[in-house]
Amino acid sequence: QVQLVESGGGLVQPGGSLRLSCAASGRIFSIGAMRWYRQAPGKQRESVASISSAGNINYADSVKGRFTISRDNAKNTVYLQMNRLKPEDTAVYYCNADVLGVTGRLVNYWGQGTQVTVSS
Repeated sequence: QVQLVESGGGLVQPGGSLRLSCAASGRIFSIGAMRWYRQAPGKQRESVASISSAGNINYADSVKGRFTISRDNAKNTVYLQMNRLKPEDTAVYYCNADVLGVTGRLVNYWGQGTQVTVSS
C-alpha cells in the first residue's frame, strides 16, 4: 500500500510564502511524475505544477514565476515552494504521484490535501 502524506499548509498574509511537502511511503520501486493540484471552494480542481522523474517541470499560468516545484527522489518527496502568495491562491492543495510498485505496475495516488489560506 502506498500513501502520500502532505504537510506545510497554513495561514499566510498576501505576499508571504509557504512550502508544501508530500512524502510517499510504501512498497515503491520508483516514482514517475509528481504533481500538485488545488481546489478552491465551489471551484473545480486545477493543476498547479508537475515534475517528471527526469526533472521536466510545468506550471499553471497563474503561478508561473511565484511557485517552484522540486523533488527529492531519495526521500520520495515532492515540494511546492509558494512565494508572493495572493488571496486567490487560497485552496486545498493536493499531492499526486505516479508510483511504480515492486510488481512493475504504475499506479496513480492522491494525498489527503492540505489547506492554504492567504488572507490579511
